[in-house]
Amino acid sequence: MLFLIFELGHDRYALPAALIAEVLPVVRIKRVPHAPSGVIGVFNYHGAPVPVIDLSELTLGRPAASRLSTRLIVVSYPDRNGHGENQGQSKSQSRLLGLIAERATDTMQRDPADFVASGITTARAPYLGQVTTSSHGVVQRIDVETLLPDAVRESLFEQLVDQ
Repeated sequence: MLFLIFELGHDRYALPAALIAEVLPVVRIKRVPHAPSGVIGVFNYHGAPVPVIDLSELTLGRPAASRLSTRLIVVSYPDRNGHGENQGQSKSQSRLLGLIAERATDTMQRDPADFVASGITTARAPYLGQVTTSSHGVVQRIDVETLLPDAVRESLFEQLVDQ
């Protein structure tokens, strides 16, 4: 299975490539004042507004550094309300979500069984998944489905559904 590798601080993380619609350079983002921590705004993706989360701000409390390797990763995010790109079909719908991540320029091939429990869990970061090792050290998998607290998820996508 292919994973996109990115960094938060000095640590490396992995996102399953199967969840990624596209990796873009950081584009113009319409800022949203008073948004929850980590939510920085929306951008136009093929004519539709897509919410954007800054992973560094969400996890480390500081915005992502503006680098050539900082990317906007467009991922499929599960919508538990049954709204999404394929409205009217099954309940396992997904919405698009933009994730800003630093040094998102590398990939890694791993069997999902290569990831094992880290031995550390935290209720404040349920999205931190299992770990594996690479030539660069430990890499932790990010669970996109649990990335956003319910209140944030609902506030992001509810407005888009009402339009």
